[in-house]
Amino acid sequence: MTSDDLRKGQPAATPAARSRRALSPLLSLLLVLPAAPLLAAPEPAPIVPEAIDPASSGVEVSVPALELPAPANATVSSSATPVPAAAAKPAATATPPAASLRQKADAAASATLAALLPHLAGNDNIPLLDRSAMFAGDVSRLLATYDLTQGVPAQSSPVEGRVQQVLKAAMGLIGTPYRWGGTSSEGFDCSGLVGYVFRNALGIELPRVSREMASKADAELIRDRKELNPGDLVFFGLRGRVNHVGIYVGDGQFLHAPSRGKDVRVDRMDTGYWGNRFVQARRVDL
Repeated sequence: MTSDDLRKGQPAATPAARSRRALSPLLSLLLVLPAAPLLAAPEPAPIVPEAIDPASSGVEVSVPALELPAPANATVSSSATPVPAAAAKPAATATPPAASLRQKADAAASATLAALLPHLAGNDNIPLLDRSAMFAGDVSRLLATYDLTQGVPAQSSPVEGRVQQVLKAAMGLIGTPYRWGGTSSEGFDCSGLVGYVFRNALGIELPRVSREMASKADAELIRDRKELNPGDLVFFGLRGRVNHVGIYVGDGQFLHAPSRGKDVRVDRMDTGYWGNRFVQARRVDL
């Protein structure tokens, strides 16, 4: 039987069979394609560059700053308050300089002087030792209650500050013995005490004796004791003749070196022995 006979004896192929025969090579190709990458040569691993430390390499690396434009619809809040840079750091504690502490100590001395003046009038009935103990106790109590950490009281004027210097210098000499012709801290007479105080406190030279001080032309003359200010020179005598001088400290009192056998002290000038011996006063230009 020939091939033609066989072909003639078999039934004719249907369209579906012919379609399967056409798709068979395509299906085989699709099955082979997934396994193709496995047969290919492997790709080399990616190379990652090593990070370089600028500090160790010695090469300064500058990274440019990127400036991003602000959005067109961006709005700035008007209530935002910029924080100052100084606020980020705690404020350092300032150590007060020596000059500031010196001013505070001077202010404490001034306050002590003002509080003690009413209690410093001399009283011959009290022994000197007892008077010294009372004075030291008052000073200790006043300084214990005076806080040096407070601000220094402001002086109303430079003149008042110089007056306080005179008063403090004078009060520091209380208890110094009287010595006729004396002009040092070892002993004073009345005019020697006044001259010493003004010379050492302010560098002002005054005449040596009380009569010359009373006639000092460049110092303001004061006749009425009601017009006296602390720091004024007050003169005493009989029948208008000056023979004694002291420094007015306020509240009707003056500091002076009285006489032999007595020490520098504060007395009232409106009563007692000195009440009717006031002659005049002079206000030295400070």
